Amino acid sequence: MSDRPIVVSVIVPAYQRPEALVRCLTAIARQTRRADEVIVVLRAGDEATIAAARSVTFPSATDVKLEMVTTPGVVAAMQRGLDAARGAIVALTDDDAEPRADWLERLVRTIEQDARIAGAGGRDWQPLERGDAHDVGRVQWFGRVVGNHHLGAGSARDVDLLKGVNCAFRAAPLRAVGFDARLLGGGAQLHWELALCLPLRRAGWRLVYDPAIAVDHHVAVRTGEDQFHRGRFAAEPFLHAVHNETLVLLSHQQGMAHLAYRLWSMWVGTTANPGVLAALRLRLQGHTWAADAWRAAREGRARARATWRGNVR
Repeated sequence: MSDRPIVVSVIVPAYQRPEALVRCLTAIARQTRRADEVIVVLRAGDEATIAAARSVTFPSATDVKLEMVTTPGVVAAMQRGLDAARGAIVALTDDDAEPRADWLERLVRTIEQDARIAGAGGRDWQPLERGDAHDVGRVQWFGRVVGNHHLGAGSARDVDLLKGVNCAFRAAPLRAVGFDARLLGGGAQLHWELALCLPLRRAGWRLVYDPAIAVDHHVAVRTGEDQFHRGRFAAEPFLHAVHNETLVLLSHQQGMAHLAYRLWSMWVGTTANPGVLAALRLRLQGHTWAADAWRAAREGRARARATWRGNVR
């Protein structure tokens, strides 16, 4: 076994949030475990964010790369960052996050403790939603996804799903799976983490969630219509999110679990992917957009089934 220290890369996709990016990169520059390489992936023409990335000073031993993309969406940005990365461990965070000083040190230590661990992540502390949850990052047998990464408490535990704002992976399995280009959307492309983590779990890898691995997530405003999970309803990004979640789960579930997911999502569902009963619950709670959300979800699921059938034939 080599005694050479492991090389660690950090990828930060950034778009039109220059002040947040400066805060994020400043926190990465001050880590107790220095990043060997920081790759900021920027959108061509976003001059304010490009200037912000260049304004942050890093330790001299840290290699800083600015990569440009023209394709909208975080999937293309992260794939560009991964293609440029040379680290054996690749950490990911968002431009509106502020990793705590020991973030990278804890991520690397967790992954290195067991060769079967493909990835690790932790809690993203948000300014408005606080509390503790112990059921975190789990996909129930019939397909219901439990997140709660921003509320996780307790000791480290194995999970099915890590959150993109706070995670790191061994480069080899990360490259083997890659980022799913089938996902819809031109911004956050929700559920890309699900598309990455479930194939890793199916392949037998462990994913570890430890609340002590922490970032402060300032939840900045997204640009354009991509306001899902930002307090506004917009039909297109809602449809995209439902499509992405459904596509990943259709690809993951098998046998009776596959059938159960299709029936459950159609007739029950969740507020983020409403079937009939969840839509009725939303309306009874006073959400005037409940019917619009149900229609968008129904269309999203139909598109996902078409995409899935095209991939399995």
